[in-house]
Amino acid sequence: MTALPEESTTGAVLGVVLAAGAGTRYGMPKILAHDGDWLDAATNALRAGGCADIAVTMGAAVVEPPIGSTALVVDDWAEGLGASVSAALRWASRRPGVGGVLLTVVDTPDVGPDVVRRILGTSGGRRERLVRAVFDGRPGHPVYIGADHLGPALEVICGDVGAQAYLRSREVMAVECGDLASGEDVDTRG
Repeated sequence: MTALPEESTTGAVLGVVLAAGAGTRYGMPKILAHDGDWLDAATNALRAGGCADIAVTMGAAVVEPPIGSTALVVDDWAEGLGASVSAALRWASRRPGVGGVLLTVVDTPDVGPDVVRRILGTSGGRRERLVRAVFDGRPGHPVYIGADHLGPALEVICGDVGAQAYLRSREVMAVECGDLASGEDVDTRG
């Protein structure tokens, strides 16, 4: 079998902030946290980190997306994280020339552009790659899903587990980022 030329296996990386949930433990949708500062920080991290285009999933609260980003309203957001991830992957799969999509969550406010750059650097925008940030060995976000995986991942994503089941069944490149951020999800106010 002849390998495809490298340029045909790479492409632009789209960034998505997953922010559609109600934030029940937090007491409000996290897309609204700190007067929208978390949302701004997440979209800025994706932009400054190298993503070609950015979208924000919204559901429990719908807000004006930060400048330079697109709103992806997820009507079935209450079904769980899987609804947001599916909306993000469908959006990415409709875009021409996409190498992959980088998913991050709105509630990891200390994950900045340097983490995004490290994950994107490892992904190389390659369609066949799966790359995940880990923080002191603990899996976290962002997660890069190469375009070759968008359709197959959509077939198994459901409920409140997002892409976890798909990622567990594949070879994922883990990239340590604990030197750059804690990667902690903030679930409660305080």
